[in-house]
Amino acid sequence: MPPAPDEPRDGEVSGPAWRELFSRGGSRGSSGARLALFVDLRQRTRTGTWGPTRLEAATAETLIRRPGDVVVGLRPAVRGASEGSWIRGEVSWDALRRPGGPWDPVQARWFAELHSIAREVRSLATYSDLGEWLVLDTIESTLLWPHLASADAVGVPLVGTSTRRTVSRAAEAAVGLRIDRSDGDALRVSVSVDIDGERFEPHTVRPVGATGVYAYRTVHAGTGLVLAPVALDDVVRGLLHDGGTTLVPADDAGEFLHEHAPPLARRLPVHTGAGVQIPPAPPPSLRLRVDARERDRVVVEGEWSYPGSPPLPLAPPADGSDRDLTRDSDLEVAVLARVHAAWTKHTHQPWAARTVFRGVDAAEFTTGLLPELEALAGVRVEIRGDARRHRELLGDPRIRITTVESSDPDWFDLGIQVTIDGRRIPFTGLFTALATRRTKMMLSDGAYFSLRHPALDRLRELIDEAVEMTEWESGPRIHRHQLALWTDFEDLADESDAAVSWRAAAQALRDTAAVPEVVVPDEVRATLRPYQVRGVSWLTFLAEHRLGGILADDMGLGKTLQVLAALAVRSGNGAADPSLVVAPTSVVGTWVEEATRFVPDLRIAVVSGAGGLTDVGDVDIVITSYTVLRIDRDAFAAARWGWLVLDEAQFVKNPATRVHRAVAGIRAEVRFALSGTPLENSLTELHAILSLTSPGLFPSARRFRQEYVGPIERGSAPDDVEAGAYRAARLDRLRARVRPLLLRRTKSQVAEDLPPRQEQVLHVELSPGHRATYDTALQRERQKILGLLDDLDRHRFIVFRSLTLLRMLSLAPRLIDPEAPAHSHKLDLLVSQLAEVMAEGRRALVFSQFTSFLDLAEDALDAAGIGHVRLDGSTADRSRVVQQFRGGDAPVFLISLKAGGFGLNLTDADVVILLDPWWNPAAESQAIDRTHRIGQTRPVMVYRLIAAGTIEEKVRALQQRKARLFGAVLDDDDLFARALEADDIRALLGD
Repeated sequence: MPPAPDEPRDGEVSGPAWRELFSRGGSRGSSGARLALFVDLRQRTRTGTWGPTRLEAATAETLIRRPGDVVVGLRPAVRGASEGSWIRGEVSWDALRRPGGPWDPVQARWFAELHSIAREVRSLATYSDLGEWLVLDTIESTLLWPHLASADAVGVPLVGTSTRRTVSRAAEAAVGLRIDRSDGDALRVSVSVDIDGERFEPHTVRPVGATGVYAYRTVHAGTGLVLAPVALDDVVRGLLHDGGTTLVPADDAGEFLHEHAPPLARRLPVHTGAGVQIPPAPPPSLRLRVDARERDRVVVEGEWSYPGSPPLPLAPPADGSDRDLTRDSDLEVAVLARVHAAWTKHTHQPWAARTVFRGVDAAEFTTGLLPELEALAGVRVEIRGDARRHRELLGDPRIRITTVESSDPDWFDLGIQVTIDGRRIPFTGLFTALATRRTKMMLSDGAYFSLRHPALDRLRELIDEAVEMTEWESGPRIHRHQLALWTDFEDLADESDAAVSWRAAAQALRDTAAVPEVVVPDEVRATLRPYQVRGVSWLTFLAEHRLGGILADDMGLGKTLQVLAALAVRSGNGAADPSLVVAPTSVVGTWVEEATRFVPDLRIAVVSGAGGLTDVGDVDIVITSYTVLRIDRDAFAAARWGWLVLDEAQFVKNPATRVHRAVAGIRAEVRFALSGTPLENSLTELHAILSLTSPGLFPSARRFRQEYVGPIERGSAPDDVEAGAYRAARLDRLRARVRPLLLRRTKSQVAEDLPPRQEQVLHVELSPGHRATYDTALQRERQKILGLLDDLDRHRFIVFRSLTLLRMLSLAPRLIDPEAPAHSHKLDLLVSQLAEVMAEGRRALVFSQFTSFLDLAEDALDAAGIGHVRLDGSTADRSRVVQQFRGGDAPVFLISLKAGGFGLNLTDADVVILLDPWWNPAAESQAIDRTHRIGQTRPVMVYRLIAAGTIEEKVRALQQRKARLFGAVLDDDDLFARALEADDIRALLGD
C-alpha cells in the first residue's frame, strides 16, 4: 500500500527535522569562532650575534633607515573582547590545520589552504617563516592572489594588528621603468608602480615573489598597506628589492642605453625623461648551421642570434627561467612561420633545434629544402662540407611476382622484382623501406625515388599480410593458407608465375562451388542433404591440400554428421594416422552416440582421463574433452594425428589459456574447427581460432589487431584517410582472406523445410517496490562506475560486477538481498505463459544465466502445479534429465546458459522462453537452436522477457549491435560494430 499523503515515504525527512536541515545553509560560522587574517608590516630583529631571528612590528624608523629588514607577515586572529577588535588568542596555523577545532570550519579550511599555498614553493635565497608568522614576500605560488580574493566570500577580513595599521586589496597594478638624467650625465633608473591608478613611490613598494607587490604609506598617523597582483620582470623584482631605484654612472650611460635599454623597452613600459633617448635594437636572425661533411648524413642546428647578445635557443624554456633574456617575440614568430612552411613542404621530419637527416632524407633536404631556407628573409644559413648531388627516378614501377615451392611444404618462397627507369631495385632494401613506411628510397649511387606510387602502396599492404619482420633475413614467404592473398599479388603484378600446387588450390578455392563433389560412402548410415554433401566435399578438398578451416554452419545443420562422413571418406582412402576429435565434456557423449549411429564401421576410442591415451589401440577416431587434452597435453602432443577436429571451437578463442596452447601443440596433418559462433564478442576470437586451423593466414595477433580489429570494430584509420571508407576496405579484405577457409550456411539458406520461427519481446513492468529498489541501486552503481571508465581495463572486474548486480536486480530483489520479497512480475508472466503452453499441449525450454533465478522460477512453477525438470552446472546425470524431458514426464525444461548452451538436441519442445538477455547474442541463438534445428516439424515460438526501464533494455540494444559485427564478417552484411567499451557501459547506465 502506498503511504498516505501526510506520511513520510522511505528515506524522507519528517517533523521539525526539516528546519534543522534548511537552517544549515544560512548559518555559516555559527558552529565556531570567526577568524580574520592579520596582515602587518614586520621587521627582522636578532638578539646578539648568534641569537634567533624574530619578527616584530615594524617601526617608522625601520621603514626609513632599514627597509631591507621589513617584510609583511601573515597570521590568523580571533575576535577580541571589544566590538570589532581582533587578537591573536589561542589560534595558530598548526591548530587550524588540525580537524575538529573550535573555529568556523569553512574559514579554518581557507586558512589551511593559504598555509599550503605559502609553503608550496620556497626560494632558497629567502629566509623562512618565523614563529607564528608566514612571510608574504617569499610566497612564489600564483595561487596566492585568487585565494586572497576569495577571503570575502568566506567572511575572513584582512586586518592590521592595530587600528593604526590598515590593510586593503587592490584590483590591479601596473609596473614599468623610468629613465631620467641625474647629476651630470648619469642616469637614474627607477620602478614606476601604479596601484588602482594611484602612483606609489618606488621605495615604498616591495615584491611578493614574482606575482605581486605590496606598498605602504602613512595614513592618519598610522600605516596603510595595499596588496596587488601583478606579474614582475626579474629586473623590476631586483630593483624593488634594492629600494626601487638605481644609478648608472655617466661613464656607463652609453652602454646602458644602447645594449641594455632596448631589450628592456621590448618587454616593459619604459618612460624616459628629457635628454634620454633609447635607440632601436637591430633585429635578430635565425642562424641555421648545416653540417654536410658525412656521407648521406646532414645535421641542421638552429639558434637565435641577437646582436650584442649570446646565442639564444629557438624558444624560451616552458618554465620561464630565462624571462630576463631579450626576445623579439613578434619577429621570431614571423621568421619561424616562414621556416615551418618550407620545412613541412619538403620533409616529414619535425622541426627542432637539432635535426639529423640520413639517407634519402638527407638527399631531399639538400636538393629541395636547403635552397628555400637560404632564400628566406631573417634566416642566415652556414654550411660546412659539400652536400652530395642526387637525382630522382620518376618512372612507373614494373613488378614481377613469382612463387617457388620450398623445402617446407606449408610455405612457398615469394619472389618480387621491381624495376624503375630500367634500374632493378634491390628487393631487401625496397622491402625494408616499404615495411618501415618510408616515403622515398635512395640507391647506392645517390639516385632516389618516391615510394608513394599506387603500385608500391599496394605492394606494401600485401607484404604486410604475407610476412612478419622477423622473416626478412630469409626473404619473404607466403603460406599455403594465404590463397586469397596470392590473387591480390597476381592482380598487382605486370608479370606473375605461380607454383603448380599453389595455383591448383587457389583456383579451386576461389569459389567453393568449384570444389569437386565427393561420393559419400555407403558406410555412412544417413541420407545427407545437398548442403551437407557440399560440406563433406569442402572438408575433404581442404584436407587433400593440407589446408585447415572452420565449418561455421548455423546450429542444428548437422556439422557433426558432415565431419563424420568426411572422416569416413578419409578412412576409405587408406588414411594411416587416427583423427582426434576434441569437444566439451558434455558433448563427448553426443559424438560417441552419433559416430555409433552414422559411421558404425569406424573404430572409435574415448579418452576420458589423464593417461588414457596409452590404452588406445588401432582406431580411426579418438574422442576426448578439452579438459583431458589440457591435463594430458604432452601425451597428445607426442602422438601423430591425421585430422584434428575442434568442436564448439569457442572453447579455444582465448590464446592466453592453457587449452589453446595445448591445441597449438598437437601435430596433425590438418585442423578443422566447428562452431556456429566463431565470432562472439570481438574479431580477436576469430583470429585465435584461425591461428590454430590455418596458421600463416594472418602473420600475428598484433598485426591482426592493427590491420583489422582497430579499423572494423573501433573505426580507427590513418589521419589522412576517411574512417568509413577505410573500415569498409578493411572489412572487404578480411572477408576475402577468410572466405576460402571458412564455410558457413544459415538455416534460411539451406533448410527450406525447417518450420518458421517467430520471436516476440515481452516488456515487463516492475512493481513499485521493485522499481524503487532498482532505481536506488542504479544511482549508486552509476556513480561508482562512471568514475572508473577512464581506465576500464584496470577496473573491468569492478565495473562488470556492478553491471551484473543491476542485471540480477532487474529480475528480482531477492537475488541481491536474501531478506527481500521473492515476488517478481517476470515470474508471474512466466507462469502465465507456461499455463497457455500446457493448455495447447506444447512443451517449453526456459533459459536463464542466473541459477539463483532458476531457483525462484522452480518455486513459482511448483506453486502453480506446473511439472518441470532442470539442467544446470550442478546436474550430475545430464543424460537422465534430458531423457526425462524427452520422455514427456514434464512439459517445462529449466536450463542454465552455461549448462545448456551447446550439445543438446531438444526438438521435442517448440517454445523457448529467455528470462534475461545475455551479453552475447550468439549465446541466445544457441539456446534457441536447441529446438529450432533439423528434425523440428512444428513452428517454434520464442519469447524474450525484458524488464522495462532497466539495464536489460540496454543489453538488448547492445546484443543487436554485436550481432551486426557477426553478420558483417561472416554473413556479408554491410553493418559494423565495436567491442564492449567505456561508451557502451555509459549507455548501459543511461549516462
